[in-house]
Amino acid sequence: MSEYIAPVRDMQFVLKELAGLERLSQLPGCEEATPDLVDAVLEEAAKFAEGVLSPLNVPGDQEGARWHDKAVTMPKGFREAYQQFVENGWSALACEPEFGGQGLPKVVNAAVTEMWKSANHAFSLCPLLTTGAIEALVLAGSDELKATYLEKMVSGVWTGTMNLTEPNAGSDLAAVRSKAEPQADGSYKIFGQKIFITYGEHDLAENIVHLVLARTPTAPEGVKGISLFVVPKFMVNADGSLGARNDAWCVSIEHKLGIHASPTAVMAYGDHGGAIGYLVGEENRGLEYMFIMMNAARFGVGLEGIADGERAYQRAVTYAKDRIQGTDIGVRGGPKVAIINHPDVRRMLLSMKSQVEAARALAYVVGAAHDTAIHHPDPETRKQNQAFVDLMIPVVKGWSTEMGIEVASTGVQVHGGMGFIEETGAAQHLRDVRISAIYEGTTGIQANDLIGRKMAREGGATIKAVIALMKQLDGQLAEQSGGKNGEHFAAIRQRFAAGVAALEQAAEWIVANYGKDVRAVSVGAAPFLWLFGIVAGGWQMARAALVAQAKIDGGDADPFYPAKIVTARFFADHQLTRAQGLATTVVEGAAGALALDESMF
Repeated sequence: MSEYIAPVRDMQFVLKELAGLERLSQLPGCEEATPDLVDAVLEEAAKFAEGVLSPLNVPGDQEGARWHDKAVTMPKGFREAYQQFVENGWSALACEPEFGGQGLPKVVNAAVTEMWKSANHAFSLCPLLTTGAIEALVLAGSDELKATYLEKMVSGVWTGTMNLTEPNAGSDLAAVRSKAEPQADGSYKIFGQKIFITYGEHDLAENIVHLVLARTPTAPEGVKGISLFVVPKFMVNADGSLGARNDAWCVSIEHKLGIHASPTAVMAYGDHGGAIGYLVGEENRGLEYMFIMMNAARFGVGLEGIADGERAYQRAVTYAKDRIQGTDIGVRGGPKVAIINHPDVRRMLLSMKSQVEAARALAYVVGAAHDTAIHHPDPETRKQNQAFVDLMIPVVKGWSTEMGIEVASTGVQVHGGMGFIEETGAAQHLRDVRISAIYEGTTGIQANDLIGRKMAREGGATIKAVIALMKQLDGQLAEQSGGKNGEHFAAIRQRFAAGVAALEQAAEWIVANYGKDVRAVSVGAAPFLWLFGIVAGGWQMARAALVAQAKIDGGDADPFYPAKIVTARFFADHQLTRAQGLATTVVEGAAGALALDESMF
């Protein structure tokens, strides 16, 4: 069974050539992120991912996290790996220096995070949730809360969680019923139960800082009456040392399809008199603050689709090169060959490779825009980049995770019957990635957010600007259509132009009809998200092909560059060609979807 090999070369290419790392390094606060330093960070992260995390992945899946008497024991080796993770400073990579972080751009952290997720999806979820909790406290916490919790959380000595949903609520957070009763000392007593709490209990760190949604006695109904509270597992003394155990307990963990080594906890607050909590920001603004965590988490979850897809692809390629079966269909009576020689297997492998590369490029470009929105000195530039990020987050989350599921499923198919057998490892990637399209908001929720809050509300202004940027590539692609790889570029240009036209058609229809018939438009929300993801991914693949051709024209003989062009051509032929069909579904698909009466299902 093969171990994970970090795709450092492709990450470097995307960061430098597509995400604009050198330009980022010139922004205030990003000066240390020089290409040389980033290369060193990626190389060290690759060593940790390959040498420490990847070997724990299969044993961790087999052993799983274990619950006993309100405590969780992690699989063998996880605690030691987490201590190395903390000691090496990985948890602090993109955090603010003010709280002990290293302050590197978030797009660099995205590449490193992808490695953790590919190597060991279950392990990676702990720092993911901690990062979201840190961001919420940085932006909305009081000075006292920041002083008490952030340094330990940034260092990784303490971890963090998000406590949103409850047994009666699901994704409808308006139904949250956990209570927060104010105390004379300014604290609150928290009562209630939360479900699906990733790393709600574990033995990796000495304290767990829960961020919990609850209602105060005077709170209005619905989402406008939700507040956010810090509820530590152990209370923190004035000198920073740990005090008494808080009334926050893990009463069980879920038995899941995948990510077995990641404890998904049912948390009970206040069963023994009340869990002590501290208000974050102002009362009744909890959902607003929680969305700070959620946006960071949604981007991170999008990386999971890319990461599991990458791992599934690597395993499938290794198997396809080793597995001898059948003869070359083009050579009658020839010898047995490895299955990678069979055209359909090549199609499957290139489908996996091209989709992962497209999604990675898109995610890193969005990550770089996020850094620009934070650090650029010009307010208008910050505003434009933030609008782009807001538009693209549901695409990165929704499309990348759905893509990851498809790619992991294809990986099982490449293995044939052996893919359905756990010992080959292919099945684990499909089991692990399946949750990524569900948590932090299902694909449907991402799609509705995209067409409603991110498009219809602003009359489609941002997506129109993005489509205009896409169209600017046409001239460059046309120039290359008569060159050395002209056939490939002509095909890329044709398919990409058709994809952009389909995206524009669907976007205009959504904006024009959302206010008239929201149900009909919502039927096409998820197909539109897929359409947007494919065309945006094709945009980045076309950009990558142009860069690769420039390198070839400059005399660079690295086979990496011709492979980039061919992979972009494959994506154009096999993915971008889906765009018009999806656009038709968006525009015309509501009639059939809404025609059946409920009783007819």
